Amino acid sequence: MWKSPNGTIRNILGGTVFREPILCKNIPRLVPGWTQPITIGRHAFGDQYRATDFVVEQPGKFTLVFSPADGSKQKEWEVYDFSAGGCGMGMYNTDESISGFAHSCFQYAIQKKWPLYMSTKNTILKAYDGRFKDIFQDIFEKTYKPEFDRLKIWYEHRLIDDMVAQVLKSSGGFVWACKNYDGDVQSDILAQGFGSLGLMTSVLVCPDGKTIEAEAAHGTVTRHYREHQRGNPTSTNPIASIFAWTRGLEHRGKLDGNPDLIKFSQTLEGVCVETVEHGVMTKDLAGCIHGLSRCKLNEHYVNTSDFLDAIKTNLDKALGK
Repeated sequence: MWKSPNGTIRNILGGTVFREPILCKNIPRLVPGWTQPITIGRHAFGDQYRATDFVVEQPGKFTLVFSPADGSKQKEWEVYDFSAGGCGMGMYNTDESISGFAHSCFQYAIQKKWPLYMSTKNTILKAYDGRFKDIFQDIFEKTYKPEFDRLKIWYEHRLIDDMVAQVLKSSGGFVWACKNYDGDVQSDILAQGFGSLGLMTSVLVCPDGKTIEAEAAHGTVTRHYREHQRGNPTSTNPIASIFAWTRGLEHRGKLDGNPDLIKFSQTLEGVCVETVEHGVMTKDLAGCIHGLSRCKLNEHYVNTSDFLDAIKTNLDKALGK
């Protein structure tokens, strides 16, 4: 099986994936207490996404070996002594990547003027997750604490299970730094909690501050595409894909000093939200309001092409065309 294209690109670029909900006033939230957005900063390098995993079909020992580049003595850890078949995995991360992740998250929190929480399971993975915790704390104390104090925001490390409970009880308005897998899972929970997986922005920000990769946070729409191939109309939500383009174009505008491109991108994003808030939406969003079983075409929702036509019409009006 081919590796994930998105995962491959993220591993090459490194950096942090910031995911934030797209809020529409008429889309009800599964977690009504979330009155402010929550941004997840997902570490985009290593861990399970660069792991080597395998299946064993007989008894034997699973060991990890580290061979120092300077030729000094190898270090070896016995992981498990299999008495029968099973599975195993080895994964890693680097101080450089974790540091870049930390800097990105602290800078993003300062930009938002929101507190930052970092979650790990360092009580179990004392060395691995402990490394994340220690690097974040060291960078915070040495570099960002004065600015956080000035803005009256804070940084705090929490255990992932405690953090999940705290998020559900909160009203939002903070940045949540997550390891790679945690960020993958929790960003989908956040998106659904705010209303829909189709209403989530996703931007990878690299440590150089110049390179980004914008994408739709949701998965593929294979079932819809198969219907399209059969010649049947579909009601597929394009908003996250549109925002992937607008976030990329807006960044290009900032790099090039092109205010017109920045304005166009921001206007298109606003038009997408306003179109939904005025009652024109795809089936997934209508289902959030009326329930999927009660949704009727052209009464509660429109098909994909009609939704895109509505956005185009509203965009032209907003741009004065």
